[in-house]
Amino acid sequence: MDRVVASDDPMIDADLLRDRLDAEVVVADGAETLLDAAADGADALVVDVNTPVDSAVFDALEDLRVVARAGVGIENIDVAAAADHAVPVTNAPDYCTREVATHTVTLLLDCVRGVAAYDRDTRAGNWGWERGRRIHRLRGGILGLVSFGPIARRVREQLRGFDVDVVAYDPYVDAEAMADADVEKVGLDELYARADYVSLHAPVTEETREMVDADALARMGEETVLVNTGRGALVDEAALAEALRAGTIAAAGLDVLQREPPTPDNPLLELDNCVVTPHAAWYSEEAREDLNATVAANVRAGLAGETPPNYIDPETDWL
Repeated sequence: MDRVVASDDPMIDADLLRDRLDAEVVVADGAETLLDAAADGADALVVDVNTPVDSAVFDALEDLRVVARAGVGIENIDVAAAADHAVPVTNAPDYCTREVATHTVTLLLDCVRGVAAYDRDTRAGNWGWERGRRIHRLRGGILGLVSFGPIARRVREQLRGFDVDVVAYDPYVDAEAMADADVEKVGLDELYARADYVSLHAPVTEETREMVDADALARMGEETVLVNTGRGALVDEAALAEALRAGTIAAAGLDVLQREPPTPDNPLLELDNCVVTPHAAWYSEEAREDLNATVAANVRAGLAGETPPNYIDPETDWL
């Protein structure tokens, strides 16, 4: 019987994988024990974003036939090393597009309208619309999308009824494709300068890591709202905390952080103009079911020696 070793993550449904794969599914007790769990061999790995799969893993697991990322991003997997060992890498690219887009819009609206801040203030015994920072209407504002993949496109569609203009930065999407979605292609510096609302959707690469740093924040205006449902590594959190404290930008809505879960002394958690959710943008019961069904299909194909339906091409798709 084939042996599948999975990370210990609530997103992964081991029972569903057993049912769909007719395989032995072993759940590792955290990323640090993945190799221990695979000591008796592994034909497939199913991993979350916090489980690194580097060249040492491929060297150690001679029978490995497929690595399935239970999610979208694959920055935790050494795709080049996988290719060197002829092991296909897969992901689940579409399972939560709607959920993350909806969460992005929710964080944006919360930051613009100050819903969480009003709630905290009211629970503290206060009652006043004028408490807190100034609020502006969305209509006529400019939304800046950093990366223009499926989630960002869905965000654009969900915000059509709010009468905002949309600009986007993405070196891999041409201006014509953006124009078809009623989006203007701009450079990154121009986006930071023009956008009233900046929403991050980029993958983590050497070019994008901490792309929102002190210089980037300085290019934004004091009424700017920053939303990040992409990756925590896109933002220099110390610089963001300072900008929020100083009022050089208005607010931030974050579903991802550089360290998850955050330490209690993370300064962002102390700021009333920062809304933080626990990397939950992906979640709905339907999305979790779709995720595991996609993972099972990818693993089943890989174990059968077939090209998985969501195979990552090491030459192009890892970006």
